Amino acid sequence: MSKNDEKKGVPEADAILAGQAIKEETPIHCPYRQATLIQQSLAPDKMRVAFFIGAGCPMAIRIPNTDGTRPLIPDIAGLTAKVRQAVEGSAAHTVSFGTLISRLGKAGNNNPNVEEILTHIRMLADVVGGGEIQGLTLEELIALDSEICKVTTEVVSATLPGDDSPYHHLAAWIGGIPRNNPAEVFTSNYDLLMEQAYEARKVPYFDGFVGSYHTFFDLASMEQDKLPSRWARLWKVHGSINWWRSVDGEVERRHTPKMGDRQMIYPSHLKYDQSRRLPYLAMLDRLKAFLANGQAVLITCGYSFADQHLNEAILQGLSGNPTAVCFGLVFGDRANAPEGVRKARMHPNLSLMAADGAVLGSVERDWRPDEKPDHPLHGLAVKAGKMTHRTKAPAERCKFLLGDFHSFGEFLAKQLSHREPHEG
Repeated sequence: MSKNDEKKGVPEADAILAGQAIKEETPIHCPYRQATLIQQSLAPDKMRVAFFIGAGCPMAIRIPNTDGTRPLIPDIAGLTAKVRQAVEGSAAHTVSFGTLISRLGKAGNNNPNVEEILTHIRMLADVVGGGEIQGLTLEELIALDSEICKVTTEVVSATLPGDDSPYHHLAAWIGGIPRNNPAEVFTSNYDLLMEQAYEARKVPYFDGFVGSYHTFFDLASMEQDKLPSRWARLWKVHGSINWWRSVDGEVERRHTPKMGDRQMIYPSHLKYDQSRRLPYLAMLDRLKAFLANGQAVLITCGYSFADQHLNEAILQGLSGNPTAVCFGLVFGDRANAPEGVRKARMHPNLSLMAADGAVLGSVERDWRPDEKPDHPLHGLAVKAGKMTHRTKAPAERCKFLLGDFHSFGEFLAKQLSHREPHEG
């Protein structure tokens, strides 16, 4: 038998003879399979389910402006820009703020965000006492803190447009399915968008505060958790624009401050007295407790895993409970969430899903290149095409869409609308 006869019918040999290089097939992940897995994880009424809403979620809601549209609430970078513009333009604060920014620059942080600025202000306020640091007195630091919180409140005090936002879809999904365990929403945002959606959809919820006139924080109610499961839970791990600490140290939730009140936006995670940290720590403890017990599903959206304190709470729960899972939905590419990728490669029960690929079971891969037009979630959770605004992946490759809070809201709305009447 000739050599040619030996190679007849052998594709590899034919390829070599044709001068074609043999390439091993590149391993990939399937976005359709992952979207279906999320859908199935949310379906059982007995499953413990929670959502984490990050700063990217309000950006999914676009409202008109002179240049076309803008996000309802900017991300942390946009918020920082607005805060700096207002404070630096204020005659009362421009000098002290400049001194503060200079201190941060000398420490290696040349582009601090608003949360880092607040942290530094509070750190200095804790140690300055009755003296001063580089000309910064306690009174000036308190005034800066108050002004930054005031501007922040003005920026994030937005109202949901209409009644068809992703927040409304999430609230409707939570209120539309009777469950053995309450659905929980955690958020690092200070805005009141989730509260607006709950109330618009008539979903009762508990956020750690009780009362109606002087609404106060009640740790015992959080810890005992005896409310019916039809009451949703809302935990604001970085505070809220309507949280205030009174002069006598009480934490209250209300829209109008009183003389001497301090606004409770963003915990500094520094060494200050327990009473000042209590609401924040209690909210983080709820996150840890949720992941620590039994089968639990946490879905994050609009969160890039850049906050180490929140990561510690999430990963501590996942590490201690292998039956808990976290689906991290990222708007852009994996490169935009490097810390999330790193954590997902270390924790098999953290699945990070970005537009261009995913880390699943600690394995990082691109998405499959071919579409499945007949798949029920095609176009809603997955599709190909050119999306230069969010990914560098080639146009012909599949993109995972659920990292966009708008798409995720529609995903929940579809699941709710397709639910059989006899279920739940």
